[in-house]
Amino acid sequence: MDYKKVDGSFSLAGKTCLVTGAANGIGKASATLYASKGANVALVDLQESVHDVAQALAKEYGVKTISIIGDITNKESIANMIDKTKAAFGGIDVLANIAGAVELEDAEKLPEAYWDKMMTVNAKGTFLMCQLVGCEMIAQGRGGKIVNIASQAGFIALDKHVAYTASKAAIIGMTKVLGFEWAEFGINVNAVSPTVVLTEMGEKAWQGEVAENMKKRIPANRFAYPDEIAAAVLFLSCNESNMITGENLVVDGGFTIK
Repeated sequence: MDYKKVDGSFSLAGKTCLVTGAANGIGKASATLYASKGANVALVDLQESVHDVAQALAKEYGVKTISIIGDITNKESIANMIDKTKAAFGGIDVLANIAGAVELEDAEKLPEAYWDKMMTVNAKGTFLMCQLVGCEMIAQGRGGKIVNIASQAGFIALDKHVAYTASKAAIIGMTKVLGFEWAEFGINVNAVSPTVVLTEMGEKAWQGEVAENMKKRIPANRFAYPDEIAAAVLFLSCNESNMITGENLVVDGGFTIK
């Protein structure tokens, strides 16, 4: 794709962003930042509360939004997301793959159902979203941005995280391949790997003494907030990051530099 001058505004005016997991946590924070930068936003979630989030963003930022109840593990559901977004906004410029799940257990006790859920939601779901939206971006012929949420657990060992780690490592790997294959179409594919984030899912996984011990291992001495991760997602969604693709941006307060 042709060079686009960087102006440092991180503007998304005139762009359409599709965000999964948008009802809360990192997804909601990312959709909010997108709206604040002038984007049209399609918010996807399994929770009905996504409708309220979409309406609130439209009212606060004066942008156009739609909300869709959708399942990232089902191709028909994804096709419906794409069709509704195209009908509302004419195309898709940015995909933020935020939706995910977590189930934790010691490796020797891990139920097969936990493994299957991690692989289905985190790995398969992320890939299907990339594949179908990526095909749409290729057909549009104007490039695009895809940002996947991975995790520090995707490249380091964490207790009870064997299935989650495997699924997030898969996301990091597929991000590299897609970034390589789709560069010729002007599509940037990158991942963001957070440390523990204070979302509903993060607080479920990290509580009490376990949480306090984990904080002591992070040089910043705290967990991350959703809007801090959303800021990284925003950067990878704008023209300012056009020369970055296939990368994994680690946002972990220094946990993995030791």
